[in-house]
Amino acid sequence: MLIRQPMSYLSDKIGYTNQRGDSMRAERLLNIIFLLQNRDIVTTERLADELNVSRRTILRDMDALSLAGIPVYAQRGKHGGWTILESFKTNLSHLKPEEVHALIASPSDKLLKDLGINKGTIDVREKLLSSLPKSDTVKTRIFWERVYIDTGTWRESREDTTYLEIVQQAVLENRKLTIVYKKMNDQVSERTIEPLGLVAKSNKWYLIAKHEDQFRNYRVSRIVSATILDEVFKRPTNFHLINYWEKSKTDFISRLPEYDVEVEVRSTMIPRMTFTSKFIHSIDTKQSSKEEWTHVSLTFNDKQEAVEYILGFGNQIRVITPENLIKEILESAQAVIRLYESF
Repeated sequence: MLIRQPMSYLSDKIGYTNQRGDSMRAERLLNIIFLLQNRDIVTTERLADELNVSRRTILRDMDALSLAGIPVYAQRGKHGGWTILESFKTNLSHLKPEEVHALIASPSDKLLKDLGINKGTIDVREKLLSSLPKSDTVKTRIFWERVYIDTGTWRESREDTTYLEIVQQAVLENRKLTIVYKKMNDQVSERTIEPLGLVAKSNKWYLIAKHEDQFRNYRVSRIVSATILDEVFKRPTNFHLINYWEKSKTDFISRLPEYDVEVEVRSTMIPRMTFTSKFIHSIDTKQSSKEEWTHVSLTFNDKQEAVEYILGFGNQIRVITPENLIKEILESAQAVIRLYESF
């Protein structure tokens, strides 16, 4: 007969046998159950290592679980260890495989730590796996072991999250927040806002808030100070954080300035040009009349970015249009020459 028990039942039973212990031991006993449900056999040494306790502690924990009616037992021999009856499961069978995979692909550790969410002694995904039917566990573990989502960048910048905890508290409690905010031009101002949500974009945190009847985005790292007020506000009934953020991104991109440039590039340089999108946000190539050259259309945010990018290729790239860009590149190149000639 298949035995499925809700987690509340397990907690109550373990708590009953652990009245003199503390919450850490109760959590450890549950973690042992999760690990045994996910693996066929686990040695005492392995459990002790994963849970950061001694072998003797694990043996006492096994006695406690057995007394609580949890069907754990030892298999002796060279490949022996602890196991649990296969029929003993908590139930998440109503979830579809793709839904479980979505839960397995959890956010980065850094973002969780920023929010004050620290992992326990075992990965939370072990607990998720322990609640699945045996037929789904193998496929889900394969997904876990072979898919990893890294939300960071190659060179992580250190974002100041000093006031993230205060901002998060204000968001969750619907309390007004007074912040001193530094804009990109270093202008500093104070304002009282109604914080509605937090969004992590790569490794950067943004606060979405209402100010003077308008929704605004604030980069958390630019908050110089933050004070939670006692005053509570009412959230707009028509506000949906994800929908707002996606529309905000689209609107932001549409407002970005564009600077179009036509160039000829030595064909061997094309892979290097398309390797990074640091400056370019649009690139289109077609064969030039000269066999060793390729005609390329580029789109930058502004002229300065175009100058810096093109100078980086030296004599491997030649500007066709606009003509005023050619003049500016010449002046920049001559300035570099004068700099080195002066030493």
